[in-house]
Amino acid sequence: MDLLRAVIIGAEGTPYQDGLFFFDVLFPSGYPNVPPKVRYRAGGLRVNPNLYANGKVCLSLLNTWSGRKKEKWTPGVSTMLQVLVSIQGLILNAKPYFNEPAYARSSGTKHGEAQSLKYNENTFILSVRTMMYMMKKPPKNFEDLVVGHFYSRANDILASCKAYMEGVQVGCLVKGGVQDVDEDGGKSSNKFKADLLGCVKLLVEQFEKIGVKDCQKFMSPTPPEPTPLKPSTPKPTLKLTTPKPTPSKPHTSGGRN
Repeated sequence: MDLLRAVIIGAEGTPYQDGLFFFDVLFPSGYPNVPPKVRYRAGGLRVNPNLYANGKVCLSLLNTWSGRKKEKWTPGVSTMLQVLVSIQGLILNAKPYFNEPAYARSSGTKHGEAQSLKYNENTFILSVRTMMYMMKKPPKNFEDLVVGHFYSRANDILASCKAYMEGVQVGCLVKGGVQDVDEDGGKSSNKFKADLLGCVKLLVEQFEKIGVKDCQKFMSPTPPEPTPLKPSTPKPTLKLTTPKPTPSKPHTSGGRN
């Protein structure tokens, strides 16, 4: 077999959660002594520093990116499975901003983490757009897989979108709740919330086209949190009292008889 098409499901706790990411693989005549040729089906969207909008995949294991010798393709040792695991774990990770070598050194700094959160917001928007692209133009022979995947996960995806629009940091959601929150990062930006709302409206339309029901409930605005009432301080009451008249003693005037 010279050709292979692989799909990776975005892992939870990342901005790629529940997305489908397709890769076309060509095994050249020199394989396995040389690495396979891998192209990402990007749809013109660059969702990661290592995944170009034109489909190029930058990975040391594929010899398409610089790296130490042990990170490159090793005949007799490296495998196609290793390539796919590397794409899922090293590329489609929780903080893809730091995949860029120039930014990796800022990991753990206040500025770097703030930029990473901003990048995650943009990445999630692109991931949602990729979902819609896949539903509109599923890869040949993978139509049923695409529809089945998004049909079964539509509620989870929309619930994630709703949580992010309510302020949860992108990439912190897992099925059990929220994890790895950057306490210094604050909530998601207002621009991101507005952009995501526009995407969600289109996403709901796509889900309804494949038969998903009750999508509109995720579009309802969240009621504002009640403002806690401050305990009222009782105002002093001024009582006016009218003094009672003091009874006067009878006046007896003495006289001579």
